Amino acid sequence: MWATAVGVARVRALESERKNALFHDPLAQAFAAAGGLWPSSPPPDDEAARRRRLAVSLSIVIRTRFLDDLLRQASASGVRQVVLLGAGMDSRAFRMDWPEGTRLFEVDTAAPLDFKASVLRQERAVARCERITVAVDLREDWPDALAAAGHDAASPTVWIAEGLLIYLPEDAVELLLARIGALSAAGSRMGLTLGSRGVIERFGADAEEGSAASMWVSEMPDDPVGRLAGHGWEAACHTLRERAAAYGRPFGTPPRHEEGPGGLISAVRR
Repeated sequence: MWATAVGVARVRALESERKNALFHDPLAQAFAAAGGLWPSSPPPDDEAARRRRLAVSLSIVIRTRFLDDLLRQASASGVRQVVLLGAGMDSRAFRMDWPEGTRLFEVDTAAPLDFKASVLRQERAVARCERITVAVDLREDWPDALAAAGHDAASPTVWIAEGLLIYLPEDAVELLLARIGALSAAGSRMGLTLGSRGVIERFGADAEEGSAASMWVSEMPDDPVGRLAGHGWEAACHTLRERAAAYGRPFGTPPRHEEGPGGLISAVRR
């Protein structure tokens, strides 16, 4: 599944080339090139597939900016621990400005972390904070691995699970949230992206075998705010459409139906 992270990097590289880019990711192109997806990737077979790719690309751009903003707000509130769950080709340790004393943990399996390390060496990239990689499968005992790497559960943490939960069955999502909650002191923050209702039916039904959409299994609950309240979080939902408009990148089409809760989640531990 980690190869999909290279596809995300390609989207971020393309966004970074825009004059009105919502963020700049100078390492994204190197990740995409090393993964064979730069400067181009195979075009979709038909118009419907092309529209789906554009929709997914836009969602990646909007969620990236949303989580960038959340991380800046967490840092401004005094949080100095960051945990990226399923970090993939995330380069925030290198491209964002971090307050002194920030420790950023990237949790993922060994394969993507090794691939990433080779590209970072090639690019001579230097992290702007203390960056710590934790090679562990999130289906295993990752809290112990994170603690062994130096995470302090007594201090506030900002947790990011970007493009992750949609690949996990519901029971695994619940376990992940329970584990995060057990490691979160008061004042911790969390940013999640959830698959919107119906997205698996729209995108996954005829997805090619091995594609990202073919591996989607989990959509957001009917009441994500209530679900997270049960885990001790005060959460807020935001739609891609709402955030896109706020960032000056409004959707060009009206909603086809009444939109439910959004798939961009910000939360605070009280």
